[in-house]
Amino acid sequence: MINKIDSFEIIREHLVELEFQDGFRQKVDLKKFLDKGFGNELVNKISFSELFIDDNGALAWPNGFNISPDFLRNMGDEKTVAGNFQVK
Repeated sequence: MINKIDSFEIIREHLVELEFQDGFRQKVDLKKFLDKGFGNELVNKISFSELFIDDNGALAWPNGFNISPDFLRNMGDEKTVAGNFQVK
């Protein structure tokens, strides 16, 4: 199965709630990915908020930095299916 992100919401700072095409939802703290290269530019709250979903269903920013939906699917702090959150 190919994972694609369908929607997201920035909860606070670098914490994002993701919803995948199959309805699976999870929260992921992206701060740990923003300490090198293109990601370092996104530590700034304004730059981080330029987040969007690219044509491949990945999280992306205008500077070219992106994070694979398959990778994110396995990195969540909390996961839910059908509205019942469980702590990982």
